[in-house]
Amino acid sequence: MPEVSDGDAAGAGGRRVTPPAPAAAPKAKPASRVRMSAAQRREQLIATGRQLFAERGFDATSIEEVAARAKVSKPVVYEHFGGKEGLYAVVVDREVRALLDRITTALTAGHPRELLEQAALALLGYIEEDASGFRVLVRESPLMAGTANFSSVMNDVAHQVEHILGAEFKSRGYDPKLAELYSQALVGMVALTGRWWLEVRKPRKETVAAHLVNLAWNGLSHLEAKPTLITSRRPSAR
Repeated sequence: MPEVSDGDAAGAGGRRVTPPAPAAAPKAKPASRVRMSAAQRREQLIATGRQLFAERGFDATSIEEVAARAKVSKPVVYEHFGGKEGLYAVVVDREVRALLDRITTALTAGHPRELLEQAALALLGYIEEDASGFRVLVRESPLMAGTANFSSVMNDVAHQVEHILGAEFKSRGYDPKLAELYSQALVGMVALTGRWWLEVRKPRKETVAAHLVNLAWNGLSHLEAKPTLITSRRPSAR
């Protein structure tokens, strides 16, 4: 194609002809925001509050922060929960039920040592898989919140262990009234070790559980040098 010179681009009378401007592209329509249902918004606020309570605790978390992170106004939070205490109570109640369900579901074996293993592994598994939920539980609860907390969960677990130990004590000729004391001691040992393991995360949970059972089952005078879990010693089913 021959090259077009500046002179060729001029019209009659030597005036330069300006080519027409290209047509402007049509403006894209703004994406419409999908409005959440009341149930969806409630779940979003619970998830947001849960994360903030885990990160900062109850006192250091404000309704303003919850609203800002959820990208809603403060009245929306008040409408769903009545205030920070109401949101906190819902978050904690869910975590309490989740942890208690996990532990009680794990207690399936008949042998007391295996039950102890299962309880320890269930708690450590919850910490490993849901650290945020565990952090919410182990932080101090506000005095006026009227919510359950980690201590109440452990008390519920201890009551279940108490029934198991009571039957075991009776069959072995021990005083069944001492089952409550021993259940509190065992569950408390596992719970406090779990709080420590939340931060250090080593050794792995199976090793931690094996050492917990080693101390609880064998006692200081008969500790195994390299304890293992009973379940890990069994050959896998073919």
